Amino acid sequence: MEHLQRDVVVIGAGPSGLTAAYELSKAGKSVAVLEARDRVGGRTWTDQMDGATIEIGGQWISPDQTGLYSLINELGIETFERYKAGKSVYLNESGEAIVYEGEDFPVAANTIAEMNKLIGVMNDLAAQMNPDKPWDHPQAQELDMISFHHFLRQNSSDELACKNVGLFIAGGMLTKPAHTFSALQAVLMAASAGSFDNLVDEDFILDRRMVGTMQGVSKELAARLGEEIIFLNNPVLKLEWNDHGVVAHGETVTVSASKVVLAVPPNLYSRITYVPALPRKQHVTHQHQSMGLVIKVHAVYETPFWREDGLSGTCFGPDALIQEIYDNTYTGESTGTLVGFISDLRADEMWELDDEARRQAILEGIAAYLGDKALDPKVFYLSDFAAEEWTRGAYATSYDLGGLHRFGPVQNDNVGPIYFSSSDLAGEGYQHVDGAVRMGRRSAARIIAALDGTSYDENYDGVKTLTPVTEKVSA
Repeated sequence: MEHLQRDVVVIGAGPSGLTAAYELSKAGKSVAVLEARDRVGGRTWTDQMDGATIEIGGQWISPDQTGLYSLINELGIETFERYKAGKSVYLNESGEAIVYEGEDFPVAANTIAEMNKLIGVMNDLAAQMNPDKPWDHPQAQELDMISFHHFLRQNSSDELACKNVGLFIAGGMLTKPAHTFSALQAVLMAASAGSFDNLVDEDFILDRRMVGTMQGVSKELAARLGEEIIFLNNPVLKLEWNDHGVVAHGETVTVSASKVVLAVPPNLYSRITYVPALPRKQHVTHQHQSMGLVIKVHAVYETPFWREDGLSGTCFGPDALIQEIYDNTYTGESTGTLVGFISDLRADEMWELDDEARRQAILEGIAAYLGDKALDPKVFYLSDFAAEEWTRGAYATSYDLGGLHRFGPVQNDNVGPIYFSSSDLAGEGYQHVDGAVRMGRRSAARIIAALDGTSYDENYDGVKTLTPVTEKVSA
């Protein structure tokens, strides 16, 4: 067992933990990062399959994600635009594939009007929210007591309008049935992206991708930190702490430090034994935060055949097995890649099938939008983060009904030397790598202030780096 003495130990080598470690190192603090997996990146992960680049985890960056943009600019990472040219496809309740152009789904005018009304209601509510403190919203308690499913139907009697609007947050973001989370949680999702308009605009929220993939951001951070800082295959199963510091017990490394950054999603906090135990409020709070469930479908073809038909590859179907599909072809590749998403209850159904039946059902789901050419991919792969021991779901945690305003106010409070940092706890950038970066920087800023005996700027939003530098940092 290797024993280390550091100013700070970071648990988790995803974007938030590595950003925190990077900022702390640049500020002259000694750091060690303990990671359970055999790789960095957390919920961002990339693989090569038959010559195609597959982003198994998070991948997109949108214009509002200014924290992430500032980091990749510092790291020298470029982006490329997601393929968007051409018409989209909408699968209606009858299973009919309708090709359309423009922002509006090809549904009745009165349904469009009701959708716009619901979007307007969400925009108004989001505008009243500070995403860092959603529990301070003037209607926080009221909105947290009603499910998003019932909230939509309380504001519209058009069932199709409710389904179409609901899919962007329920299936598309929180990956939970809309009856299991509150309207307040939905408003937070909108406020974190700037508005509900941004969430329903796929060309905004899924604007660009990373050259080198999103996991490449973590890889570049790790390269700058160096091998002497990051210890893979070291799950932390015991954390001793008191007012003076911590001892983190990894698989092969033990780190004594003044502070610890717990940079894993809240559903994994309980994997660690705390000595002494965490306070009662933290125990209860963590039990009300859970991951959603989504299957990310990757299908690679010899060519992007849908482009030949003037299609963008963008598809929506609120009642379909696969609610969303996008052209996910990586820059410079001649093959064509589609990515689709199967959420919550439908994902449950798919995992009940055997491999062949599951594959057939999903490919038929893609073909319902884009035709029989979709039935014969050269690569077929399903991302299953729910089966990952050190993730256990996707994309991020959210509170159960009534939990956000009740427990949220303490979610970012440090417990003595223990600081919590992940995209799950972010305001702006919630659930996205942008939120992970912001939280990493903010955690680092709080710890630097505590170690140096200086004040912490409560208004710091994590967008700008704490210490500009272009050189590799050291331990």
